[in-house]
Amino acid sequence: MTGIFKAYDIRGVYNVDLNEDIAYKIGRAFVCYQKPKRVLIGKDTRLSTPSLSEALIRGITDQGADVLDVGLSTTDMFYFSVNRTDSEAGIMVTASHNPGKYNGFKFVRKFASPIGAGSGMEEIEARFHEGNFPEPERKGEVIVQDSLLDEFVKFVHSRTDISKMKPLRVVMDAGNGMAALVAPKMFENTPIEVIPLFFELDGNFPNHEANPLLEENRQDLIKKVKETKADFGVGFDGDSDRCFFVDENGRFADGDFMTGLLGTHLLKKYPNSKIFYEVRCSRYVKDSVREAGGIPFMWKVGHAMAKPKMKEEGAIFGGEVSGHFYFLFDNYYADNSYLPVFLAAEMISEHGKTLSQLLDGRKNYFTSGEINSTVKDPDAVLEKLEELYSSKGEIVRIDGFSIFADDWWFNVRKSNTEPLLRLNCEAYTQENMEKLRDELLAIIRG
Repeated sequence: MTGIFKAYDIRGVYNVDLNEDIAYKIGRAFVCYQKPKRVLIGKDTRLSTPSLSEALIRGITDQGADVLDVGLSTTDMFYFSVNRTDSEAGIMVTASHNPGKYNGFKFVRKFASPIGAGSGMEEIEARFHEGNFPEPERKGEVIVQDSLLDEFVKFVHSRTDISKMKPLRVVMDAGNGMAALVAPKMFENTPIEVIPLFFELDGNFPNHEANPLLEENRQDLIKKVKETKADFGVGFDGDSDRCFFVDENGRFADGDFMTGLLGTHLLKKYPNSKIFYEVRCSRYVKDSVREAGGIPFMWKVGHAMAKPKMKEEGAIFGGEVSGHFYFLFDNYYADNSYLPVFLAAEMISEHGKTLSQLLDGRKNYFTSGEINSTVKDPDAVLEKLEELYSSKGEIVRIDGFSIFADDWWFNVRKSNTEPLLRLNCEAYTQENMEKLRDELLAIIRG
């Protein structure tokens, strides 16, 4: 795949990589490939979204499919809407956490099943480039759907026990993104008192990028948690399909550690269940899930890879370092950025502990975080690493490859779009992690 066609979605800079003509052709290519009778469209708050959406919808209807336009939506609410309306397909107009100059499209089938690399994206790209769109017997119609926000709120509330939650004060940073639409309604009349940050919808993202995975974008949240002595803090990305936690001391709680924590909580409700984690995740996830009687399994990074595998394995929950949390909702799998907040509140209320106390086990795990290196020949470097380390531990070939020893592990994988190698490693002491990290980087960059 090339250019704007990525492993999990379509994305690019508006009026550089992506414009209305391209959006129109994408609409036609999508219908030619997927052949739906109706496509549900959700939209984020970016300044380019109205015109790109209009062109996309025109392409879809010109190719003969109807459109159900649900208007402004978070991506997790979009997934819910596709399933709730029994739509055969859906497109979310968003560039997720990217800066305001970007935009793009996320594709799903029925049951909000993702379309990505290996599951249809290549075929849509081929149709797009061919540009040979057969004329349909009829043009599609556009149906404007009233907001499903109230139904979405009820749906999320039904998955948790709000009556057992103690009053908690939580700082929430919407980053001027789509959480600003949903969060006020989601936490209204619940024991969670929201201390809001940047709850004004603004496609310019004037305060900071809506990407809490980057440390510089978490500073306002951390400061506010400390200043207000809140119970914890949550940051949402631009389309609000991801959430990121900060404990009561202002310490960031990585997505993999929250996956392990929330997984143990859900295993009390669904004993002996399977929990997904991806190749970058700390061993904390596997160890915590096993200790709680669950069955952990590791798979590839990215929602388009994770959800089909979770379905195949019959998992109830999973998560990624990147702040994605995936749930089994009746008959489909989807991200949700609000249910994890309620589940964390449930745990704090049930155990009478702070979030930092609940995450106390993380102090025994030392991770490097993802480190990217530009290399001329990624395959040659991967071959050299395997040659040097395969005898030192178990090798697992999922998303690049991982080597697991008794007291350390690492994963190295190629970027889908650039000449990059991505390294993640972990050990049980900071010193050993840094030694392993530096040793590996010397080889990768040497």
